[in-house]
Amino acid sequence: MSTKRKSSAAQALAELDDLNLKLARGQRMLQRLKDEDVRIATADKEVVFREDKTTLYRYKPVTDKRTVDVPVLVAYGQVGRYTMTDLQEDRSMLRNLLALGVDVYAVDWGSPTRGDRWLTFEDYVDVYLADCVEHICRAHGAPAINLLGICEGGVFSLCYAALYPKRVKNLVLTITPIDFHQDQAEGRPGHGFINLWTRSLADEDIERLIEANGNLPGELMSHVFSQMTPGAAMSKYNIGLLDTFDDEKKLLNFLRMEKWLADRPHHPGEAAKQLLINLYKNNELVRGEFRLGGRAVDLAAIKAPVLNVYAKDDHIIPPKTTQALRDVVGSKDYTEIGLDGGHVGVFVSGKSQGVLGMGIVDWLRRRD
Repeated sequence: MSTKRKSSAAQALAELDDLNLKLARGQRMLQRLKDEDVRIATADKEVVFREDKTTLYRYKPVTDKRTVDVPVLVAYGQVGRYTMTDLQEDRSMLRNLLALGVDVYAVDWGSPTRGDRWLTFEDYVDVYLADCVEHICRAHGAPAINLLGICEGGVFSLCYAALYPKRVKNLVLTITPIDFHQDQAEGRPGHGFINLWTRSLADEDIERLIEANGNLPGELMSHVFSQMTPGAAMSKYNIGLLDTFDDEKKLLNFLRMEKWLADRPHHPGEAAKQLLINLYKNNELVRGEFRLGGRAVDLAAIKAPVLNVYAKDDHIIPPKTTQALRDVVGSKDYTEIGLDGGHVGVFVSGKSQGVLGMGIVDWLRRRD
């Protein structure tokens, strides 16, 4: 055997030994980890209001310095959970807001079951979100609050701000779809897959899906999201995991994200039909045709200052679907911030920590 071949064989054996050691260290680490080591959404908070399955939390302050007088209500959507905003101590938009002196509330929609099949956007906007806002206004003796909507929660927030403009002092939207057909203008393969998938379905297909399940299953949406990046979905449990397997901090980061992804709630059936048919398929929101309780949701009626945050590499909510708001909103004080990263990355990546929170707080402080 030549010297060169002997050297290659020795190198391969050394790499195999390193891999075996890494796997052994990772296995021992996994055996030591307990469920409490992988807890998410651990920022200190208290329940201040409940209605049906909806819970309103108020977060305990972490500083005596209040930089924004008007409290902020964070509203996530139904396709995921608000816990993504507080994934872990060093990757938490909520903790960043608290550290910057903001009084923070968050609404948790709970875990819908088949019995919630008939809940609609009207229920979430006119009842649950509206009652949370009323509770905060009464608690603070304030006429209006700052509303921060995320993804579908941003759509809820837009509808609320259009129908109840006097109750919203400032509106902050993050990764929120406005024009559900603008993905066609992106020209990037893999971006706007949900938009494309939904438009390929007949209304009857969506209605049969809801009829069969009662709700839009969380497991189905998890599958749809995984199909947007099939390569990453297939490799993260083998090649990707090997990169983190014997590094406890990286492994815990990975496990916390997986815990959030696995906890995807069902979406109430009638509200899901409105989301998929009225918004994704028919694009009624940006056209001013979306109606709640017989009232048109007119985005031009929103006069409060608006901060619209989007992710530059968002393959779920492509940037142009979000940026469309500037052409239809009635506010004369409109600001956009584009952040590096993807749909979830702008909230949980190490690079974005502090950037998102600071951008929001600086903007609010100037309008407080």
